[in-house]
Amino acid sequence: MSFGNVTRLVLLPAQKVLERNPLSFCRGFLSGFPGFHSSIRLISWNEGRHRPQSRNMSKMSGANQRVPISVDIGDMRIKYKDKSETFSEDDLKSKEPFGQFQAWFDEARVTPGVLEPNAMCLATATKDGIPSARYVLLKGFGTDGFKFYTNYESRKGRELEENPNAALTFYWEPTRRSIRIEGTVEKTSAADSDEYFQNRPFHSQLGAHASKQSSVIAGRETLMVKERELLAQNTEGQVKRPECWGGFKVIPRSIEFWQGQSDRLHDRIRFRRREPHDKPDGILLHEGEDGWVYERLSP
Repeated sequence: MSFGNVTRLVLLPAQKVLERNPLSFCRGFLSGFPGFHSSIRLISWNEGRHRPQSRNMSKMSGANQRVPISVDIGDMRIKYKDKSETFSEDDLKSKEPFGQFQAWFDEARVTPGVLEPNAMCLATATKDGIPSARYVLLKGFGTDGFKFYTNYESRKGRELEENPNAALTFYWEPTRRSIRIEGTVEKTSAADSDEYFQNRPFHSQLGAHASKQSSVIAGRETLMVKERELLAQNTEGQVKRPECWGGFKVIPRSIEFWQGQSDRLHDRIRFRRREPHDKPDGILLHEGEDGWVYERLSP
């Protein structure tokens, strides 16, 4: 006799039992089949009917709850230099910071893995001291300062207008070296900005006109439309510099040279402008050149 036949024979005469106590009926019916165990839990109609709904509601409410992100990366570290590669005062290439900067910069330029040695993090702040930072490209340096170019109406441009102080940080990971520069900021001359702008690639010149830097736009297509308009209106070699775009120069008051050590006893040597009260003793404070002194900082 098939399972289907048994079902028809049993269910019809037991209809009233099924209506009165469906769980008892089902358990009694199933107990006649091999493999059924009395410990198996039978779910009532009402329980079964409502459970999927509550399960779905739970999923829906869970979908609306954002799980907090907490990632432990405390064991991420790489090997820096060892004790045979320390950076001491005797290793200085110059007794003033610009010559020392050039020595390290030139090494970074030829080090494999350093793709943009002139990339630097520029930190600015509002007049109320609210900071912001971003990467820009160094475009020139010398004893008069460190130059970069940008939109004067951008966030960094506005912050430098109201608070002309900034910090620059270079980090060349393959060399395990970093340089920090702090100082005041001033605009470069219009002639300097014009000269640099005329040497930029054609599409970069158009980009300076197309982008109102740091302003909110609807989407990338806004920029593409403006670029197409500018391409139709301009020819290469004839694009003038926007008045809102030009150079800044960071005039340093301190420059720190950092070299990483695997034991975290990093080497830090800072140059700073000499103050009237400074008395170099050759131990804690060393006499530099061109109005600079230098000192070692604890890591």
